[in-house]
Amino acid sequence: MRETDLPMGTLRSDAWFARDDEVGLEHRASLRAAGAPIVPGGGRPVIALISSISELNPCNLPLRPLVEAAREGVIAAGGVPVEIPVMSLGEDLIKPTAMLYRNLLAMEVEENLRAQPIDGVVLFGNCDKTIPAELMAAASADLPAIQVAGGYRSPGQFRGTEIGAGTDLWSAWNDRRAGRLDDAGWHDLEVALSCSRGACNVMGTAMSMAILAEALGLMLPGGATLPAGDPRLHHHAYRSGRRIVRLVHEQIVPSRILTEPAFQNALLVLAAVGGSTNATVHLAAIAGRRAIRLDLDDLDRAARRTPVIADIAPIGQQHIAAFDAAGGLPAVQAVLSGLLTPDLLTVAATDDLPGPAGPAKGAIRPLTDPVTDRPAFTVLHGNLAPEGAVLKTAAADPALFRHTGPAIVFDSYTDMLDRIDDPDLGATRDSVLVLRGCGPRGGDGFPEWGMIPIPRHLAAAGVTDMLRISDARMSGTSFGTCVLHVAPDAASGGPLGLVRTGDLITIDVDRRILRAHLDDEEIDRRQARLRPPPSRHRRGWPLLYDEHVMQAPAGADFDFLVPRDSAAQTWEEPVIGRS
Repeated sequence: MRETDLPMGTLRSDAWFARDDEVGLEHRASLRAAGAPIVPGGGRPVIALISSISELNPCNLPLRPLVEAAREGVIAAGGVPVEIPVMSLGEDLIKPTAMLYRNLLAMEVEENLRAQPIDGVVLFGNCDKTIPAELMAAASADLPAIQVAGGYRSPGQFRGTEIGAGTDLWSAWNDRRAGRLDDAGWHDLEVALSCSRGACNVMGTAMSMAILAEALGLMLPGGATLPAGDPRLHHHAYRSGRRIVRLVHEQIVPSRILTEPAFQNALLVLAAVGGSTNATVHLAAIAGRRAIRLDLDDLDRAARRTPVIADIAPIGQQHIAAFDAAGGLPAVQAVLSGLLTPDLLTVAATDDLPGPAGPAKGAIRPLTDPVTDRPAFTVLHGNLAPEGAVLKTAAADPALFRHTGPAIVFDSYTDMLDRIDDPDLGATRDSVLVLRGCGPRGGDGFPEWGMIPIPRHLAAAGVTDMLRISDARMSGTSFGTCVLHVAPDAASGGPLGLVRTGDLITIDVDRRILRAHLDDEEIDRRQARLRPPPSRHRRGWPLLYDEHVMQAPAGADFDFLVPRDSAAQTWEEPVIGRS
């Protein structure tokens, strides 16, 4: 046995390989046939390289060379790398939403780790739902784990201006609807947005979740904000491969890293970078896998304490490359050092830690000079959202922070698309657009439909924002005064399902209030007549999702995946015998 090997019986994979019977021989022969020979004495950790690469997901295509780099690192450290492909959740092409399958990917990753001879795992993801799903699985599996992100795409050029993904597309679509962008410009935009592979290069969900993986301590420092194809990212993946072997030796597992202080730090970071509202749902789901409850009030407190210091779209003006040039997450953590709980355990070794950060610069501001005087997020409560709703305050119009207007109600996404541009809709700039039936249950996976478009005649008249309320989510690259994740959702019997067109609705951001002008008696009368629609699904994954998904504040995870007590946080290991 080499000095770097572990004594026989130490590794989880030894239950498969370190036995002198026909079962052990069969297991070793199988892995030898796959090109990863195991000696009978064991001692070399088997490291899963779990990747979600697909040619239908350009966001994740940069992962291929990173998997190979990590493989080299695992071998150099004395481990045995085995690649395991999993489903790829491409945000652009999967319908109705990749969120419908986030929990499925989390289950697939967890069960791959449970059922197979794995001692540690390097998780490769990039697109919006991939990293959250992998982190949820890592939290449940509790094997040594490191996350690697695939980097962001290069910006395109559109009519002499550098553009990113998402945010610039939504702005251009508004111009198109208002008649300010012609057919030729629309085609040129398509070419510009097809410039390269990788994640969105603004502070959307993909970048937010990569940054949070690093903030939580499950990614080596500095890895979240490297561009796709950058040699530094290749080296980062190699170091992650080497480091995971040491984590197995030291038995540093996610349950030791994903503590309540780590999640509170992550909320402060999320507020400071002005990240995606979707990240609030994903963080709650990851925390729930460790039986840690992240309340929406925790998010609100973090946003009150932490100004937005990242000058990155959609709140700021720049792209992620500027954030990386300013020092990335380590620089943000240095600015927030007086707020963060220090010295928490992470996957990093001493020589992985960055040197002392200099003063805030460029796209990362000091606390005394924030990007905006508004907090990143505000959590609202009231008779429309008894369990809370989320507003990305820093990307909204302050003129609407105290507003009362009549509701225009859409009962589904198709209903909204059919009527939003109808001249007889009756919408004015004071109207409150309400879209329901798009939450965790009603929307077939909790889709990103919450940024309701401005009615065409108002957009043409120069209206750029309106108060919009929905039980749906919206893209992390989106913007506007959009109240999201209203809980409980309408399909679960939530009060958003009681609102009728013409009802007055009030928002008061400073007072954290969202309410309809309905007295308790009227609410009770409407509630008594309310019949939430039955599920449209009769079989398969959508039916399972509909029956078991929890509400947005609980992360839209499945009720049967969340541990009910400390004993339920541990695996039942498989019986290792003949298959």
